[in-house]
Amino acid sequence: MDSYTAVSILVALGAMLSYINLRFVRLPGTIGIVVLAAAVTIISLILRNISPTFAEALRDITERIDFSRTLLEIMLGFLLFAAALQVDFDDLKAQFRPVLVLGTVGVILSTVLFAFGFLFLTRALDIDMPLIFCFLFGALISPTDPVAVGAVLRQSPIPRRLETIITGESLINDGVGLVLFVSLQEVADPNVDFHFSDAILLFAREVIGGITLGLALGYVAYRLIKATDDFQTVVLLSLALVMVLSVFTSAVHASVPLAEVAAGLFLGTRLPDSKAENSPKAYLNRFWHLIDEILNTILFVMIGLQIVVLPFLSNYLVIGLLSIPLMVLARGLSIALPFLLQFRREKQTPGSLRILTWAGLRGGISIALALSLPDSSHKELILASCYCLVLFSIIGQGLTLGPLVTSVAQPKQAEA
Repeated sequence: MDSYTAVSILVALGAMLSYINLRFVRLPGTIGIVVLAAAVTIISLILRNISPTFAEALRDITERIDFSRTLLEIMLGFLLFAAALQVDFDDLKAQFRPVLVLGTVGVILSTVLFAFGFLFLTRALDIDMPLIFCFLFGALISPTDPVAVGAVLRQSPIPRRLETIITGESLINDGVGLVLFVSLQEVADPNVDFHFSDAILLFAREVIGGITLGLALGYVAYRLIKATDDFQTVVLLSLALVMVLSVFTSAVHASVPLAEVAAGLFLGTRLPDSKAENSPKAYLNRFWHLIDEILNTILFVMIGLQIVVLPFLSNYLVIGLLSIPLMVLARGLSIALPFLLQFRREKQTPGSLRILTWAGLRGGISIALALSLPDSSHKELILASCYCLVLFSIIGQGLTLGPLVTSVAQPKQAEA
């Protein structure tokens, strides 16, 4: 089976699961797709002794598509740009301080807390896990996933202010988490002489370089798009922006996520809002909303199918399940201090801390980073545990976020 055939089958499977979920299962879109894709994979593995053909076909499809590279180098730029384009910049600016604190300090605190908690957990289970790998696990699981967050928030009656904070945080902390992950990877590599000053330079290059490139190319695209009202031209210019920005940013080793977010925010803010259906802003909103939905569907099918290529998952199921409360606790503690110091100065929605904690969803980016680790028994443990955490986050937290918000806070319509 070649790669084109694998992608074609993947898209067809996504369409079929989306239809089944819409007609019969009726779970929130992305959550239902993950559940169905995982169910299809589990059933095929159970029945593989009777009919191995389907299970092998699923394995072939999954192995033909490099999940880590496909998400981090191809899909992520499109998804982040689409998400940033829809953000209300005025709302984001009003919540800039909590967004910045949670997207930076919160990620670092969560990484440290989760790392030491996971070290204690592995030692209690008599598993040899070096501290540096615990920190790597903490760095890849601490950032909230903007794709998963966006997909779930659209289905939840969350207050508008908290929605802005959670969305903004998820767009920023990916870049911070990736820089932290790369730095820790170099520390873990015995062949690399890595110093703290190198981490500072890496952070500056990734963050400042990514944001600068995103704003610069975003401005060029804005000037071109503003001068036309042709649908095809506007869409092609936005596609060119995302793809060229990804190539340029990767070439200078800057942060692709931050560059795409900066470009999407700039373009979405500077283009004038218009009720006319033939305005450039309306064209971009329609097109990128569709791209966002399609790529989300494909991504969550890929997440569900990962079970088929994790034969070691059952070996680490216990520690994966025990990591779930550790992840939630690290998230809660990492935002509790900023919450008490910063957010208490302003009038808060009831249950804000609980909502911010529970809405910190993890998704495909964490799995992609875990897959990028060098092959070892440590990688197997991290990847299996990470998959348990992501499934719980998308399904468990995703399905219960709405009821939690309803029980502790007023619907966002009352606050709008």
